[in-house]
Amino acid sequence: MTMNRQWLLKARPHGMIGPDNFEYTETPIPQIGDGEILVQNQYLSFDPTQRNWMVDRPGYLPPVGMGEVMRAGSVSEVVESKHPDFKPGELVQTTGCWQDFAVVAPGQGPMGVNKLPPGVSPEMMLSILGITGMTAYFGLLEHGQPEEGETVLVSGAAGATGSVVGQIARLKGCRTIGIAGGEKKCTWLTDVAKFDGAIDYKSEDVSERIGALCPNKWDIFFDNVAGPILEAALNHLNLYSRVVMCGGIANYFGINPLIVRLVFLVGAVAGFGSFILIYLAIWLLAN
Repeated sequence: MTMNRQWLLKARPHGMIGPDNFEYTETPIPQIGDGEILVQNQYLSFDPTQRNWMVDRPGYLPPVGMGEVMRAGSVSEVVESKHPDFKPGELVQTTGCWQDFAVVAPGQGPMGVNKLPPGVSPEMMLSILGITGMTAYFGLLEHGQPEEGETVLVSGAAGATGSVVGQIARLKGCRTIGIAGGEKKCTWLTDVAKFDGAIDYKSEDVSERIGALCPNKWDIFFDNVAGPILEAALNHLNLYSRVVMCGGIANYFGINPLIVRLVFLVGAVAGFGSFILIYLAIWLLAN
């Protein structure tokens, strides 16, 4: 392979993302300098936060620029190295973006460059041991601060972050209720992820079901959705309860943008704006 296939951001989305938002191109494989590494992407992560990166507004990371390669986490193979700590053939986690090859360097970019530990698969490195797992771990334990016997309610509970939140809550001795869309997901939550109960927002009255499954209300709400589900959950909060505002996917497509902006402004004032980057730094230091 002599060329680098890339997908660039062509147009910022308004509503649902489609093919017109991206442009395909091919460029020469980049050259590396001292201290840099050339990697070939093997796996890419696809996360809801990428929708936010495409919009021209402040966030925990700068938006992807027009004409830039679409940002994404990756597990990649080192092809060439001018850094003493990395050798060709090694697998690393980094921000390889939507392309075949990328030039990366330790300490640079959102993820830096991290070798895969022995026994850890690429899929694990981009999920349970990656950004989504880290978000669940620090979001629940540091911000939710669960205590044994409390009730934890999770929206987007069958997703990459929500499913891990529920399982950590169970390990902490909490009663865990998940909200998801569809019978199949809800069955998975109770039968496989071992949630204590599940609510199907597509076929059930969410507020009514929260009341039924949380008769003593909830103590922690880990919210990945916002919108009407957040409003329903707020009808059942306990005194001294905690809301971890992790995501707002219900509002990613232009629904009630003022509320979304208000939430992020409040989070920034409260010191949560750098939540991901702070704990990403902790995670990188630990590795």
